[in-house]
Amino acid sequence: MKVKDIPSPEVRADDIAQFQSAFGEDPRNRMALNAVTKTPVNAVAMNRSAVVRNNHTFSHTVKAGASTAQNQSGRCWMFAGLNLFRVAAAQQMNLEDFELSQNYLMFWDKLEKSNYFLENILRTLDEPGDGRLVAWLMSSPLQDGGQWDMFVNLVKKYGVVPKEVMPETESSSSSRLMNERITCKLREYAARLRQASEQGTALEVLRARKTEMLEEVYRMLAIHLGEPPQEFLWQWRDKDKEFHRDGILTPHEFMAKHISTELEAMACLIHCPQAAKTYNTLYTVEYLGNVVGGEIIRYLNVEMEVLKAATVAMIKDGKPVWFGCDVGKMFDRDLGLMDTELYDYAALYGTDFGMNKAERLDYGQSVMTHAMVLTGVDLDDQGRPRKWRVENSWGDKNGDKGFMVMTDAWFDEYLYEVAVEKRYLTLELLQILESEPVRLPPWDPMGSLAAAAAAAG
Repeated sequence: MKVKDIPSPEVRADDIAQFQSAFGEDPRNRMALNAVTKTPVNAVAMNRSAVVRNNHTFSHTVKAGASTAQNQSGRCWMFAGLNLFRVAAAQQMNLEDFELSQNYLMFWDKLEKSNYFLENILRTLDEPGDGRLVAWLMSSPLQDGGQWDMFVNLVKKYGVVPKEVMPETESSSSSRLMNERITCKLREYAARLRQASEQGTALEVLRARKTEMLEEVYRMLAIHLGEPPQEFLWQWRDKDKEFHRDGILTPHEFMAKHISTELEAMACLIHCPQAAKTYNTLYTVEYLGNVVGGEIIRYLNVEMEVLKAATVAMIKDGKPVWFGCDVGKMFDRDLGLMDTELYDYAALYGTDFGMNKAERLDYGQSVMTHAMVLTGVDLDDQGRPRKWRVENSWGDKNGDKGFMVMTDAWFDEYLYEVAVEKRYLTLELLQILESEPVRLPPWDPMGSLAAAAAAAG
């Protein structure tokens, strides 16, 4: 007999009696009950020693601008990417601080994701409508989240503009209602395309209809976000009060003139210790992306020591590092502290929480949820990392004016990917980057998108 065919026992009355007896026998349970029913559990479980031993002093730091604020949107990956650009741009223009338009990239990301979704609907017309793949595509056609390679695709295709050229709007800062309305239309479009296909409509006709659908999406986006500029007059007064004028520039011309980061020189490293995956292997995720015709997602899975060494080398050379992590674990937003010992849940509940990183990925307990920028590292006398300085995009009210502290142990457990320059990698790894990637299904944990809004934590 198969296990699934064996009858399942119910929770019995004598089981409950035993549970009640065991709970009542330990006075620590009553104390925990009294505390947690009155106070948030993380406040009760907070480990004071973890709080006081971490400060905001680091042996190596990278120059960073003032904190940015994504507000109630999931654009952390976009903010983190643009934050890599802005410090060098500010230095190049002799500005005290500078910020690029996240709203500009958001507009194009939404339009491109809409096209990507509808193309995936056309690619899967032969799939059953109630199958897992189509259900996965329908689950979230137009979320805010993204990945490093998706950021690269956007800036390559559309360039960048200063924030004052396309400033924030109500919907860029609070995107839920806009996303709901456009998602509603995209699911409607998916239904119409699949229905037309079932009636025998040719693919070229369906693609013509898709273009009409995208025109409607563009209209909705423009209503919410404003229209992105094709060109703009750029002039500024630097911190020495000297006036400069570039004249009329396109977004690509502005990027070429003021942004020095070489995107082709970057690679995305991941640390994924699942048994189903191997180190020194290149992966991609099916149906994950935003720009049709853009580069696919490429993840080079490496051991933690390799990922960490490249990250330290970047920071020591004065370069910030884009990274993705699971921000909601062992994190206090007000303190701006990420520490695996921050909460003593074992003492509070009387039970250990013993899953390792691979198990958390295997069983859905952890995935990448947020992207930020590493702008510092504190190395001990042997050159080993003790803690890391993190530039977040949740404003300046938390941590050290928006900057966080991440312990090295937290880095090991909850950091999943970094974008580093290829020159920090070995020849062997560079050769693997040129190989054909192993394809992962779209629901693989490495297919998660960084999308934690400022309300998270």
